[in-house]
Amino acid sequence: MEKIFPILKQCPLFAHIAESDLSAMLHCLQVTVQHYDKGQIVIHEGEKAERFGIVLTGAVQLWRIDYSGNRSIMANVEPAQIFGESFVCAEVESIPIQAVASASCDVMLIDGSRILHACGNGCEFHQQVIFHLLQIIARKNLVFHQKLEITSKRTTREKLLTYLNQQAQRHRCSTFTIPFDRQELADFLEVDRSGLSAEISKLRKEGVLESERSTFRLL
Repeated sequence: MEKIFPILKQCPLFAHIAESDLSAMLHCLQVTVQHYDKGQIVIHEGEKAERFGIVLTGAVQLWRIDYSGNRSIMANVEPAQIFGESFVCAEVESIPIQAVASASCDVMLIDGSRILHACGNGCEFHQQVIFHLLQIIARKNLVFHQKLEITSKRTTREKLLTYLNQQAQRHRCSTFTIPFDRQELADFLEVDRSGLSAEISKLRKEGVLESERSTFRLL
């Protein structure tokens, strides 16, 4: 288990927790580490919210599938990032999204009740971890508002430029690589793929941006 400590130390859930305490903490939380191949479902839509995950390697995407089978990508989760915690804290009976491995990945799964309810061992870290969990949920609420800012735009062009400007601000650079291919980007923006490709081509010709696969440069 010690081999995953470096990535866990980057996870906000375990911030400011000494590595010497981490082993005892993981034992108390009874965590499990699972490997998933690309395309495998990590958390199924409709299952009871009892566990959440931390990506150790690879990546996981959160999908929402509508009645007609159309996919909307809610988020891309990378190493040291956490997913599913809001549903666990809310104790929802049926998770409304599914978590899917977008690349071969290793995921640490944590039983939410082991964090939300203090154990009989009197572990000192419980309150600290709960505080970190609240911080993570609050920050994700801000990210949700960023996604809402994108999807509230009326045109594909406006949605795309809003997203790309957010990414430039996040990377603090006009050149950056996004975690999506064209279809995934279309699903994230909730637009048609062909319309998205046409808009990217127009923006290139207008000198607004340059792009190569998933790398963009705003001009």
